[in-house]
Order: sequence, then C-alpha cells, then structure tokens
Amino acid sequence: MSSRRSHTVRLLPAVLVVVLAQAGAAPPKIAITETAAFDAASVPAFTGAYADVYAHLEKQRAADLAQLQRWVRQPSISAQDKGIDAMAELLRGDLQALGFRDTALVPTSGHPGVYGYYDAGAEHTLVVYMMYDVQPIEPTGWKVDAFDGALVDDPKLGKVLMARGATNQKGPQRAFLNALDAVIRVRGKPPVNLIVLAEGEEELGSPHYPEVVAKYETQLRKADGVFFPMNTQDRDGEASMFLGVKGILYLELEAKGNAKTGGPQKSEVHGSLAAKLDSPSWRLVQALATLTTPDGEIAVPGYRDAIRAPNVEEQRLFNGLVAKRAGDTQKQLDAFAAARWKNGRNDRDASAAELFDTTLNIDGLVAGYTGEGVKTILPHRAVAKVDSRLVPDQTPDQAVALIRKQLDAKGFDDIEIRKLSGYPPAQTSVEAPLTRAAISTYRKHGFTPPVAPRIGGSAPYYVFTQTLGLPMIAGGLGHGSGAHAPNEYMVIEPLKGSKIAGLVQTEQFYVDLLYSLAEALKQPKR
Repeated sequence: MSSRRSHTVRLLPAVLVVVLAQAGAAPPKIAITETAAFDAASVPAFTGAYADVYAHLEKQRAADLAQLQRWVRQPSISAQDKGIDAMAELLRGDLQALGFRDTALVPTSGHPGVYGYYDAGAEHTLVVYMMYDVQPIEPTGWKVDAFDGALVDDPKLGKVLMARGATNQKGPQRAFLNALDAVIRVRGKPPVNLIVLAEGEEELGSPHYPEVVAKYETQLRKADGVFFPMNTQDRDGEASMFLGVKGILYLELEAKGNAKTGGPQKSEVHGSLAAKLDSPSWRLVQALATLTTPDGEIAVPGYRDAIRAPNVEEQRLFNGLVAKRAGDTQKQLDAFAAARWKNGRNDRDASAAELFDTTLNIDGLVAGYTGEGVKTILPHRAVAKVDSRLVPDQTPDQAVALIRKQLDAKGFDDIEIRKLSGYPPAQTSVEAPLTRAAISTYRKHGFTPPVAPRIGGSAPYYVFTQTLGLPMIAGGLGHGSGAHAPNEYMVIEPLKGSKIAGLVQTEQFYVDLLYSLAEALKQPKR
C-alpha cells in the first residue's frame, strides 16, 4: 500500500468486539468500541530545510559508511561478554570526538553503561537511548563473516551492510551520530541539548540499566523526551511507527532428579534405565503442558485478570493501523514464512492480540543429548527458557507468581523457576510533542506511517516513561532485517526506484527530526 495515498478518518462499525476464538480455553475478549481512526495525515509535514547539512552528508557518504562498518566490526556479545568493554570505550570515544564534553563509562552490577552530555546552550534537551550489545553469532547460515562489516549486493534490495548489529541497532544508531556530526560541523551545534545514555545488556533483558538511569536521574528529569534511532521501513519501503512496547518476563524452568519425583540426581545414566527410573525430561514437558491448552492458548488461571481494556487513544490508533494493513495479510505471513495466524485468527483478531494481549512462549528446551547420531541416555535434568510479553497492567512479579501457583496446583512444586529478567510495558501518547515531531518528519519525507500504540516486542522504555515520566519513541527511515538471525543487514544503497531510504536519506531524516523536535517544543501544549 502506497505511503503517498490520501487518507481520511475512517468510521468503522459502531461497536466492534474482537473475540479471539480458540479451542480449549476461554477466549480473551478485546472490545473496540471507538469508531474513529487516527490518521498520521492529520499532522502537518515538517517544512524545515537544511540544504547545507544535507550537502555535507552527501560529501561524507563514504566516510559515514566507514563509521557504520567500524561499529559492526567490533564484537559486543553481551551474553558471552565478548568485546563489551571495547565497544563501550568505542562509543564513549565517538561521543567525545563529536564534542560531548561530559562523558563516562558507568559501572553497574553487570556490563557498563555509557553516558554523554552535549550542552548546546538550548532551551530543550533530548535523551537518546542506545544499546551497544548484540546477539551471539549463529554457528551456520552466514554468507559472510558476521563481524567483517561486508557490503553485499542483494538483487532485490541493492547494496547492503551485512553484519551482526547492522540493523539491531548499531547501524541506525551510528547513522544518527553521523547526522549529528553533520549538524555540528555545518551549523556549529544541534538545536537541542543531548544526553546519550547507552547500555550493554539490552539483549539480556536490561537487568542493570536502571542503575545507569538512577545515576543521572536528576539531570534526566529535566529533559523533554527520549528518542531511540531505529530502521522502520519494510522491504517495500513502507515506514511505520510505534509508541510503546510490551513488558517482558523471562524465566528458566528446571526439572531434575530428586527424592520426591525420582530420576537420576547426579548425572545422566544409560537410556535403558528408563524402565525403572523416572525421567526429569518428561517431568518438565508435562509441567509445561499445564501452562497452556493443547492448542497453545494460556491456561494459567487469572493470568489475564490484570490486563486493562484498550483506552480511547489506543483504540483509535488500532483502527488506523488495521485500516492501513488491509490487504497485507499474505505479505505479513510471508515475512514470517508462516501459513496462518495463531489458531486461525483473522487479521483483525491477530492484530488485536499482538497489541493488547499477553503471551506465554517457550524459547528453548534443553535436555540430554541433541547432537548428531545416536546416544541413548536418561538425562538427570531438563531446562526450558520461557518468556511472557506483558501488557498494561500486568507486572513481572505478578505473572511469575501465577505461573508458580499453577505448577504447584498441578503437582509440579518440584519444578524450579528462575526469573532471569522482567520489566513492565511502557507507552507514550500520540499527542506528545516528541511524537508529533516524528510524524511530521515522516510526512516531510513522503511517508504517512501507520502508528501503533505499541509493538509486540519489549525494551526497557519503562525506566523513562514510568520512573522519570518522560515521553519516549523510536523512529527513523531505513530498512534492515535478520536481527537475531544469520545474514542480518541494513540497506546502504537501495535499487533505483526503491522507496527504501539509503544511508544518506536516513541521516537526513535524523537531521530533520532534531530540528522538528526543537520547533515542536516551542509550541503551546495541546
């Protein structure tokens, strides 16, 4: 669907109740009673123009690409503590080179944070959230070395930077800094003061990022909002925007041999002994099966009780979102190599669940031998990684308590639960000046993005929106894919005629956003 198409507010049926039909579990009912739909076309396009800055970015095309390559060539795998300190130092050094006079590596109970403050002498201040860590490298499937920073010709997209972190999130973050560098070199200073506050544990669930925020809480509370640079265009070049994230609960569940339920307690034993010894592996599988119905719907009593209904603004955003997505079902499914939505949900029900419902997902199962060939053993322990995406007003502690209660009630009190990470959902209003500044910038660049109240993924936005009361959004032009997978990439030079922004246009978007935000903050509050 073309982003240049003319849009008007759409009136939907007077009352629409989305019922997620499913077998074996009471279906959650998500009521959408609002009829109006939010349309980003209602926000005027930003009219600022900075030809001198744009020209500088054009001249710096090769040098700016080299900066992205320098970032992705530095490993920073948080789960393995590989290259973390070096990447933190690299980021701090880059901030100093840009003119951030006050910088620091911020010690935490885990990996360090990175802080930088640029005093432009401006009336308003923008916080820029960054993450400098990346996911581990998959053992197979990569076309290039994951840390070579290679440029690859993709016949359907153009020239892409293929590397771990190319799109998640080193590529767009360094592109933002390239834009900032251009503004400073050409105009002398940015139109707003800037605080960069980065973490090295986002891929671990941000367990210690609150420590970084706490250190600078007094200064942060004086800021006007928080921005997270991100590629938001899909393969067709369509841009989208979201205003919040779900929370997350990440758990390990473990079954192991013990005196009560039996099974070997010290090590694996010969598989033939399954005739007379209990199996911790089967024990874990049976315990997990009590958490959902056979078709995968949540079966934990009370798990959804805390969920609040979508408010008026969320419903209007939802209506606008599904209207923009109309007819895109196959495109969306193809992106996941999937044949249908969960349990046959229709498009509208699937979208409602993605935005407003919780989840309970098995990320991985480990027990015994999983290598090539044959090895017959009875494992003494089995472990499952489980995550739950949380929506307002669920909390991680409440969710884990309900899971514990269900396991105990079903006779699985021997199953150990370890909470590895957890934080609540977060969201910003579409009426916030930061939000409208971002929408107006998209509009200037020829896009009228669908705006979602939140996405199904999670990030530690809550430390800003809840702890500090600051609006926070993510945004930017550019397309990338393959995050958490082999052959992660970001488009650098799109094919002729493509709507995907190349690196230079992506940087120009960030220039415009800085000035659009500065202008929006001068306006009276709506």
